Amino acid sequence: MTRQAYVDGRFVPIARARVAIEDRGYQFADGVYEVIKAVAGEPRDLDRHLARLERSLGELRIPAPMSMRALSLVIREALARNPVTKAIVYLQVTRGVAPRNHLFPSVVRPSLVVTVRRAPFPSDRERAEGVAVFSLPDQRWGRCDIKSISLLANLLAKQQAAEAGCREAWLVDEAGRVTEGSASNAYIVDGEGRLVTHPLGPRILGGITRSVVLELAREAGIEVVERPFTLEEAKRAREAFLTSTTSLLLPVTRIDEQVVANGVPGSVTRRLARLYAERVGIEEAAAGL
Repeated sequence: MTRQAYVDGRFVPIARARVAIEDRGYQFADGVYEVIKAVAGEPRDLDRHLARLERSLGELRIPAPMSMRALSLVIREALARNPVTKAIVYLQVTRGVAPRNHLFPSVVRPSLVVTVRRAPFPSDRERAEGVAVFSLPDQRWGRCDIKSISLLANLLAKQQAAEAGCREAWLVDEAGRVTEGSASNAYIVDGEGRLVTHPLGPRILGGITRSVVLELAREAGIEVVERPFTLEEAKRAREAFLTSTTSLLLPVTRIDEQVVANGVPGSVTRRLARLYAERVGIEEAAAGL
């Protein structure tokens, strides 16, 4: 079946999907996006994703292209037209098409694109054995809480980590504290068994998976501490892991050249990974954890 994309009001075969060359997303990265996990045609945590989308649009003063209720119907129709058991829905809203000028155009209609593809979830081996991360200076802009399509610093970090043989980059601020990953949130479990992660604010994106995992941890009786932790603290931690829509909850067993604890996923990480997999309905991701 030919994949279809939703582009500004209609579904078209993805090979024929087009956006204008003067779209401000193309020329200025003047837009926002969301990535939504779907299992068996059902988008997971859709209300949370749409609430974050509304917030990002508001921060950039971009009008919503339609109501969130109408957008949810478009997303479900996109999933119906692109049937994949485990899918990722990508939606992007830009300020729209206008002659190139740094100032906001006075009259412009936001552009909306929605696509669906097979979810690139972690392999069984990555979930069972954990992955490596590579630390790099955090060189992103100062409003990481906005899910902006401007991701150049993120992709450069991700590429450098991959070239170092690591799955992800952990970004470190000027004080030596880990903010988050290039495309994920970062966590450690300290010697007291507490789950530690950077607090919400302009320095990190409030991940949807992050919000769900912290809820699950609290419900399971795991103490959650939202505070910055240093890179050195992470290397000495009892456990470490990362989360994102596509990475799910993934153990981190090596940071740079240092093995975390005994080099295998810890008990808190395994428990939360199992709870999260069950929560979103990805049964095989919970197997063996």
